Amino acid sequence: MTEKPKILFAFSQRVRDTYLIEETLGRLEKLATWDWFACEGGGIYDNSNNVEDAAALRERLADADGLVLCHGSPMVDASVLEGAKQLRIIGELEGDRFASRIDIDAAWERDIRVVDTTNGSSYPVSEWALAMILVACRNGGTQFLRMRAGEKRVRDPFPFAGTLVGKRVGLIGCGHMGRRLMKYLRPFDVDIYVHDPYLPRELPEALDFTLTSLDNIFTTCDVVVCVAPLTPGTKGMIGEREINLLQPNSVFVNVSRGAVVDSDALIARIKKGDISVGLEVFDPEPVPPDHEILTLPNVFQSPHSSSGGVSRGAFFELMVDELERFFAGHETWFDITPNTVANRKGT
Repeated sequence: MTEKPKILFAFSQRVRDTYLIEETLGRLEKLATWDWFACEGGGIYDNSNNVEDAAALRERLADADGLVLCHGSPMVDASVLEGAKQLRIIGELEGDRFASRIDIDAAWERDIRVVDTTNGSSYPVSEWALAMILVACRNGGTQFLRMRAGEKRVRDPFPFAGTLVGKRVGLIGCGHMGRRLMKYLRPFDVDIYVHDPYLPRELPEALDFTLTSLDNIFTTCDVVVCVAPLTPGTKGMIGEREINLLQPNSVFVNVSRGAVVDSDALIARIKKGDISVGLEVFDPEPVPPDHEILTLPNVFQSPHSSSGGVSRGAFFELMVDELERFFAGHETWFDITPNTVANRKGT
């Protein structure tokens, strides 16, 4: 009988209590044995910077086949990996978008697979993106305010996109969130355009969308949705020129990060009254209670909360999926690759 692989967890007590749901642990235990290295410190995007924990983790990795990290872990660098002769895969549950807990180059040099499941929070945001698109297509922000003011039903001076069916939808970014949103959009028989310079050229044919320029997204789409991550390369990417390319009666939705968009330019265009907007994010956040964006009628907003209801266990479920694939000899889905790193750093 083949011995089960050994998985070591390295994270805080809070992660242990909230991410490792028993049902999913049961799935893991059919595949592997596991142990937990308790460690504290750091934040969602930071390692604990604890030298003692790093030394202790190095010892614990001596007989581990897999390592799963999250909040509280020290930096896993070349010195920590020095004695990990059996280690074949490292997984980050959440928050390693910029490799703050894993020296990826050191792992790659040792032929160790690196994956992360940060997308556990992307999928519920995709659901909310669809909801915001539908609301904005009907100018729901204005309709809600009219109802609260006691007004009778009034025909909008601008129809905006109206029904979503058959429209052209442009996605700015096509990572986990964008690809999941595509699945939700398909029943509406939409024509999907995408701008994302990091995509493999084979993907448009495989997923049936048109890969195009940012300008084409803004000038030809009825609905434009920003799902691009905030990186040095995307900060302020959607500026006054791009926003003013939006067609009259079109819809703009942002569920990624507020700083990807020039807030002043967006407000100026919203005030023209010829577009309908859905915003899950804004810059600054939290939005000051006296900010002008809160007074504009053709905007439907939510307070950057669409991933807040997701169970932390969703990240662990995705990680166990990855471990099942990996130890069965299949290809993993959520690898950190040189292209991933370039995308996240905006290089």
